[in-house]
Amino acid sequence: MAGMTSPERAVAGRVVAGLAGLLAVAAALAVGHLVAGMLLATSASPYLAVGNAAIDRTPQPVKEFAVAQFGTSDKMVLLLGMAVVLALVGLIAGLVSRRRVLPGLIVIVALGVVGGLAVLEQAGGGLALLAPVASLLVGVGVFWWLHRLGLRRAARRGADDASASREPTASAEPTASALGRRGFLAGSTAVAAGAALSGVGGTLLAHRTDVAASRRAVGTLVPAVPAPPIPPGADFAELGTPTFITPSPEFYRVDVNLRVPRLLAEDARLRITGMVDRELEFGFADLRDRRLVERTITMTCVSNYVGGPYVSTSNFVGVPLRELLDEAGVAPGATQLVGRTADGFSLGTPLAWVLPPEREALVAIGMNREPLLPEHGFPIRVVVAGLYGYVSATKWLSELELTTFDFDPYWEQRGWDNDPEGIVRIKTQSRIDAPGSFEQVPAGAVTFAGIAWAQTVGIATVEIRVDGGAWLVTELSTEVNVNTWRMWRATMRIAEPGAHTVEVRATDKSGDTQTPMRAAPINPGPDGATGRHSVTFTVT
Repeated sequence: MAGMTSPERAVAGRVVAGLAGLLAVAAALAVGHLVAGMLLATSASPYLAVGNAAIDRTPQPVKEFAVAQFGTSDKMVLLLGMAVVLALVGLIAGLVSRRRVLPGLIVIVALGVVGGLAVLEQAGGGLALLAPVASLLVGVGVFWWLHRLGLRRAARRGADDASASREPTASAEPTASALGRRGFLAGSTAVAAGAALSGVGGTLLAHRTDVAASRRAVGTLVPAVPAPPIPPGADFAELGTPTFITPSPEFYRVDVNLRVPRLLAEDARLRITGMVDRELEFGFADLRDRRLVERTITMTCVSNYVGGPYVSTSNFVGVPLRELLDEAGVAPGATQLVGRTADGFSLGTPLAWVLPPEREALVAIGMNREPLLPEHGFPIRVVVAGLYGYVSATKWLSELELTTFDFDPYWEQRGWDNDPEGIVRIKTQSRIDAPGSFEQVPAGAVTFAGIAWAQTVGIATVEIRVDGGAWLVTELSTEVNVNTWRMWRATMRIAEPGAHTVEVRATDKSGDTQTPMRAAPINPGPDGATGRHSVTFTVT
């Protein structure tokens, strides 16, 4: 066409260029996710692998901030934040390539390399690398194609402008710029649709492992040694405390997984290795057929802040950990029990803590007489009473290795101390559940209620005071065992309208009373939060 600007000399519009980069990044990530789903390896998805790598490298203060601000939604916030950042990178890749394709291709290739390195770190080599390779090839191919369409659109638009300046006559035929717009629109729509289908397909393929059917096949777990029944008066749920037993779906969840591992009971294997007389291996059926015991245990996360929600209680069903270790034979010199998960995570537990007969440490396969939920470790996990989860609660368990403290598990590799002399023990804490923060209550008799816990020691007393006045001893609920939380309640007459503040403190059976000194859960190491919980409410 006479006067038409060649694509090599054309300049793509900002919107077109930015959209080309954005869609190229979206297509690359979606195809990588699709291939990972086909491989049944979510850790091979470049998007999720980069997210997991980001979690591994996030400074602890930032992690604490995320947990405090977003709770269990912190991972969703991370994924959304990554999506925004990647979208901006895609836009930039397009905008710097309005004339030439090379600058944007460099950006796309750089993203692909980062994704590949993340997959290599998170999932290892082998077939897992197919996902980032496919992602890189699609990203480069889509960007090059859309960039060419964008330049052709700009070239035809230039031709129309030149023609209009020479022959300003109307024509029923579509202009060159209209054809260019249609070509780019059709191409970008096809890419967007393909990216959407690939992303959804990858998610569906990753979930084709029928975990629900595997859990149903396990059935109800009836322990040979059941836990004592929960006595009447064990909670004050009618006043606002939790129920004594936490329903399994409501049990708190804190871990580093962006996606919950989807494992089948029939495929599960637990190996006991390391400093043992004989290495052992158990299938899920082997564990289920053993003498199962039930233990009522309250678990607490080290990230739980004063008054926080990361504490729950369940009837765990499983095999006493000590029995399995005795069968393997603990070699002299072993000091640490390292639990490894099916996805390569590791936690270290002081061996001296789990070996005494009075310790209620379990290789658990159930909660509340049902198989574990996937988010809580199905098919197999470890539960150790009295220790924070980061040194005890290995979910999706595949191996128990007996070793020494010379080996640093996941959190210790990131600077967390693993002091077997006490730093990992759960601290005595208490919480106010009623009235709620800023709740309005009528003048007169005001009822207060909450929970306290001091696992392995037990709660002796809980006291409250209002507006810094005298401490009042509260009424405690019926004690279930020293490894569980205990509810408390009290009633005080408050006639003066306006804002008031109630404060709580607990004393355990060893005589230790909560300190008023506030400390963050991880400050700088994982020591557990200290301080007294308080709530401000309004009397009307």
